[in-house]
Amino acid sequence: MRPIFHQKPLNKIIMHIAVAGNIGSGKTTLTGMLAKHFNWEPMYESVDNNPYLASYYEDMQRWSFNLQVYFLNNRFRQVIDIRKKNRTVIQDRSIYEDAYIFAPNLHDMQLMATRDFENYSSLFELMAQFLQAPDLLIYLHADTSTLVSQIAKRGREYEKTIRLDYLEHLNDRYEEWIKNYKLGKLLVIDVNKVKFGERPEDFGEVIEKINGELYGLFEQNL
Repeated sequence: MRPIFHQKPLNKIIMHIAVAGNIGSGKTTLTGMLAKHFNWEPMYESVDNNPYLASYYEDMQRWSFNLQVYFLNNRFRQVIDIRKKNRTVIQDRSIYEDAYIFAPNLHDMQLMATRDFENYSSLFELMAQFLQAPDLLIYLHADTSTLVSQIAKRGREYEKTIRLDYLEHLNDRYEEWIKNYKLGKLLVIDVNKVKFGERPEDFGEVIEKINGELYGLFEQNL
């Protein structure tokens, strides 16, 4: 193991970093750890104060549109706030995941009506004109079994009703999206193998990879 925890960013360029991944992939954990290490400002997904989330998992079809519009609104506000910052921000989930992963998945699974999906898509297309992609997107790849295990560990009551096929469909969409991602720099972390929240040496490797992507030392997946 190489002791690299002392490493800090090599310059003070202000950047937008986003952590992407399915439910239970470890986005919030990694966001917090990287924010602390690099002294970045974290922006978390609105979960605890979300007025729709618990209702959504009880009845996805009834609340899918409401939830997705809430997330879209919240994430767009975050993007606007990030532009105003004078320091690097790391964001827990990007606005693109709402539009390209979650909403289409709900529509395909017949959990969102076509008219609602078209309304949602039109709203995102309008917002997209004002978006700038993250300087680095960190994607946390995880098999469904890993997601289920990590969701169970955190023990959120409303997540106990998440359907397995729902997670699987999301995973398929994530993999397709990442395979074609061209908006900016991309770092893929396989959380089936890289346990950054449990093993310091794994977190150290993640830090090394991020420094490489941001400052041009090397480009490869972990």
